[in-house]
Amino acid sequence: MADATTSGAMQSPQQLGVTTAGLLGGGVIGGGWAARFLINGIDVQLFDPDPDAERKVDEMLANARRAWTALTDAPLPKRGSLTRAATPQDAATDVQFVQESAPENEQIKRSLLSAASEAAGPDVIFGSSTSGILPTLLQSDMTHPERLVVGHPFNPVYLLPLVEVCPGKATSADVVARAAAIYRSMGMKPLVLQHEIDGFVADRLLEALWREALWLVNDGVATVEQVDDAIRYGAGLRWASMGTMLTYRIAGGEGGMRHFMEQFGPALQWPWSKLTDVPELTDELLDRIEQQSDAQAAGADVRELERLRDDCLVGVLQGLRGRNYAAGAVLKEYETSLAQRGADASS
Repeated sequence: MADATTSGAMQSPQQLGVTTAGLLGGGVIGGGWAARFLINGIDVQLFDPDPDAERKVDEMLANARRAWTALTDAPLPKRGSLTRAATPQDAATDVQFVQESAPENEQIKRSLLSAASEAAGPDVIFGSSTSGILPTLLQSDMTHPERLVVGHPFNPVYLLPLVEVCPGKATSADVVARAAAIYRSMGMKPLVLQHEIDGFVADRLLEALWREALWLVNDGVATVEQVDDAIRYGAGLRWASMGTMLTYRIAGGEGGMRHFMEQFGPALQWPWSKLTDVPELTDELLDRIEQQSDAQAAGADVRELERLRDDCLVGVLQGLRGRNYAAGAVLKEYETSLAQRGADASS
């Protein structure tokens, strides 16, 4: 299966036939998707039973607009409109793309996807934001299940470019290519998986780190802030550009990856981590994590922390753009496409 992210010049969502999207869920991820679609000039029909969903999404949109104003000078299209849908069927009616971002519960997701797929046209692509549920399970109750892929993003969806695109057993190759192209048209980096696996790629890596972090806090070895400091002042800075494997290759010096593996490979047998186990999430451990996390936040509410995070991400993305490397190369390609779309619109 070819990676559709590297073929030809980037087209706009509208050139790919996407002018309206239906969103199922408006939480942290769904709200981020709403911002990503709206910033790209796509109208959004949002279904979420939470009575506060509209307020929460509006607050996220304000943060997204603030971040994008600082991120790029490229001409953005006229922002899409946001409307509230009363049902999943309403959200999926007269749209060209549906993104599901409901809570991580298989039955809830399957029910929403089933209902929405009955109302959507047969060619409408469905993406699920699931962090790890297999797409074959999610598509099993759908009308035309061949049009579903996992489109797993990362928070904040409106800034981080990675989206894991994973097909289920019934998914057609054409849908995978079309979904990847649509995500790419919105300034994202589709990572197209050839086979489905629980947790996909990125979350399997993150889960290993998360398990070890919980053990360090549980055993009193480190506080939650020390865990974060160990990443943000060290390896995290390298990971932003080099990832894990290339970082280790460089650590091997002139001998490359083989030298690194020969030197440090034996340490993999040492009892340094507890990757296949997890501490019991007792009230005591949860209280400790909550109290330490509150102290780390130093009184800042979630919107303040989101803006701080966004400002830091904008700086990193712009720095990488200056080198035309990693996530910065994705941003630069997207800006070039925006400039061309603006020139075409004014000619």
